[in-house]
Amino acid sequence: MNNPYVPLNLFTNFKESAERFPDVPIFFDETLAGFAELGLETTYAGCLDAIVQKATQLKKAGVKKADKIIIYKSAKFDTYLFAVAASYLGAVPAMISPHLPTTTMEILAERLDLPFLLFDAATADKARAISNLSTGQLICAEELASFAVEKIAEQEELPKDMISYMTHTSGTTGIPKLIAHSANSMGWRTKWQRNILSLIREKELAAFHISPVHSRFNIGISSLMSQGFPLLPIANPTKTSIERLFNKFQPKIVETHPNNFVQWVSLAREKPEIFKSVKYYHSTFDAINKETMATFLNTSSEKRPVFMQVYGQSECGPMILRFHTKKSLQNLDARNMGYGMKGLTEVRIVNDKGEPVPNGTPGNIHMLSKGRALTYFKEDARFTENTYGLWWDSGDYGVKNETGALYLLDRQVDLVENIESTLAIEDKLLDSLDFLDEVVIIRGKDGSPQPIISVCADHEMNWDAWFNELTDLPHINEPIIMAYDDIPRTATMKVQRLRLEGELKAK
Repeated sequence: MNNPYVPLNLFTNFKESAERFPDVPIFFDETLAGFAELGLETTYAGCLDAIVQKATQLKKAGVKKADKIIIYKSAKFDTYLFAVAASYLGAVPAMISPHLPTTTMEILAERLDLPFLLFDAATADKARAISNLSTGQLICAEELASFAVEKIAEQEELPKDMISYMTHTSGTTGIPKLIAHSANSMGWRTKWQRNILSLIREKELAAFHISPVHSRFNIGISSLMSQGFPLLPIANPTKTSIERLFNKFQPKIVETHPNNFVQWVSLAREKPEIFKSVKYYHSTFDAINKETMATFLNTSSEKRPVFMQVYGQSECGPMILRFHTKKSLQNLDARNMGYGMKGLTEVRIVNDKGEPVPNGTPGNIHMLSKGRALTYFKEDARFTENTYGLWWDSGDYGVKNETGALYLLDRQVDLVENIESTLAIEDKLLDSLDFLDEVVIIRGKDGSPQPIISVCADHEMNWDAWFNELTDLPHINEPIIMAYDDIPRTATMKVQRLRLEGELKAK
């Protein structure tokens, strides 16, 4: 279905959704520190009232139209609610991961012209240690509720082509870049997402665990709400938590990052009944191995469950998609990401000079997206160096087959000598060795392929099975075994490969 294009103002979208679907429920797995009044269950309309109240309290704290406000707090749904409240005032929320240290926050604060910063108990120590922000610029989420409200503030809007929302890159190669979005650019992304959601006739419960500071989050929530889906945002992704939540709520739709699916797959194997209610799986913004997808599809009691894989990037939004079924996975190359959405997104493959190459020839992946971000805030040159006219250099390396489907091979910066695709090898090993919950191949000290692996809890390393799987693969070094939680990751659970390489070389 081709949905109309509508610029995305976070608050206006929330308000219109709440007016259209006032009684649709939103469930939480944990109380939200900044919106404790919502408890563990609310509705679209109840949430809207709380947002307007919070926006008024933010105004009493000094936030006004066009001000920038860093949202730097625990990774829960109220992170997004505070962004919506800020947009009500016409302020510009900058969504920053709570994992970033104080030294990085000081640099970002300077870049943002010393803005307001909202924090909670989880980030309080780091927030208060930021040396270039005054006490008057710091807003404690838990304390905001005590601000008396005599008169509700009025909504104010920024021009639709003006920067109205910021996210950031992972920062795996240094200080994160601030990605600037406008209502116009985000509107194209929600059109893309709504086109997908319109294929789902039943407006049943959507459960999701996504980083609330990622650009994917606001697009996903805005799109789901515009079509009246009940919501279950998940703050705690541990297997114990997932088992409890899925047994209780039995969601029909599940979305999370690929590495969370990989982390949950042992639970799906051991207790498949937990996921029996799920008909639609959605993997966000990165590749995922075939066996993981097949395991989850096989748990479903639905006749035709679907696993939708989306490849994209924060700067461009969702780009390439592919729908997987039990049958289609049987002969699938999991590196096949699929196709763009006609009129909205497409990719091309180019050589080192930026010249398009024929299908079947590997090269750098360029993206064309109507929802491309405006720039990197105060780093226009760094943004422009990745552009080729309307095309964006993704930094990824891939190939298109004869029908135009995109195969993702590697990140350009992660290429390992004599290995065509580290991602394909990682997929093969994860598909075959069910005692592993992570396989990452990086460059070793001498540049040779070095696998980093983690073994599932309650399992032991099976060396015979490991070496048996290597017989038809290029030479790789003996693996280094690490605990899953010790492998450095971004806010969206992607492995920080360059940081791992640096730590290995430092030893």
